[in-house]
Amino acid sequence: MMKSLLCTAAMVAMIGSASAADLDKPIPAATDDAPMTGTQTVVLAGGCFWGQQAVFEHVKGVISVVAGYSGGARNTATYDQVTTETTGHAESVQVTFDPAQVSFGTLLRIFFSVAHDPTQLNFQGPDRGTSYRSEIFFANAAQEKTARTYIAALDAAHIFSGPIVTRVEPLKGFYAAEGYHQDYLIHNPTQPYIVFNDLPKLEALKKVWPQYYRTVPVQLARR
Repeated sequence: MMKSLLCTAAMVAMIGSASAADLDKPIPAATDDAPMTGTQTVVLAGGCFWGQQAVFEHVKGVISVVAGYSGGARNTATYDQVTTETTGHAESVQVTFDPAQVSFGTLLRIFFSVAHDPTQLNFQGPDRGTSYRSEIFFANAAQEKTARTYIAALDAAHIFSGPIVTRVEPLKGFYAAEGYHQDYLIHNPTQPYIVFNDLPKLEALKKVWPQYYRTVPVQLARR
């Protein structure tokens, strides 16, 4: 369970990404935000699932967030296998939400602006490989339409200095990660990887989208 601790400005410049000014700022809302009723679930991938889970646990209207794996088979959905980059999985989070409180389009707005960099292909920050890719695993046709339309609109408006590389594919399976990965930031707030890579995402959420930020996270597991 080792994550690279490299997270320097020199490294970011070397590997290339959207400019710093592209990130952690408000972006336009999704105009084609299809109305949904009842509890909804979507699976999002955008780098290490520790940070993704932490961000969405602090969003109002989110009911639960589970860290796990999507895009591959059930029998290879373990951390040791996924990190070999041979299983097809992406580290993902399963976000269950109440659309009466937070819309699907709003979740995507947060996903693209502060949760990760959608212009990085098969890596996020210091983490490399297809398991760290940017992807939306949609649960229904309404989610697919909203996601594809929103990505096209953001690209057309040149919101980022590079094209969005986020994949949009149907959800075929989600497999919860091992227990020690769940609520990782909550239980390990001083771990160096968390300090360098994930706590800044929470600060960005609070600063950029205060209207959606909840102080007390929706915690999945208690120890």
